[in-house]
Amino acid sequence: MRVFTTLDEVLGAANSRLGTSDWLDITQERIDTFANATDDWQWIHTNPSRAATGPYGATIAHGYLTLSLLPTLAATLYRFDTPGARINYGTDRVRFPAPVVVGARIRSHVELGDVQPTPSGLQLSINTSVEIEGVGKPGCIATTLLQLHI
Repeated sequence: MRVFTTLDEVLGAANSRLGTSDWLDITQERIDTFANATDDWQWIHTNPSRAATGPYGATIAHGYLTLSLLPTLAATLYRFDTPGARINYGTDRVRFPAPVVVGARIRSHVELGDVQPTPSGLQLSINTSVEIEGVGKPGCIATTLLQLHI
């Protein structure tokens, strides 16, 4: 676990690898809970019997579920204990190259990219690739933006 306590430490880590997270199981319960929270009950996600005859042979996680798990996956890799607020500023790029089928295990590979000073602190680009165990393509590739305020 890498813990950043100062903005100078963060600046010094720009363009460096932060590591690989622990594995996380993608269960139907997790998918259904996300569907309930977002009102996205498309059968490819929530109807196992219908999805069994669909293109992937089983239900798949919502792409945005996979994206929403990035902070959970990263929590075993790094933490910003810097002074001030930490604000999710948005995303620069998100892609879902491969479906995350129910029962899969995923983990993230994370790199701290560009770190830019702002009037109120720093803005960071965090590059993440979500590996699906045993699958050659990632389930998600994303560049997210985080602001650290002083």
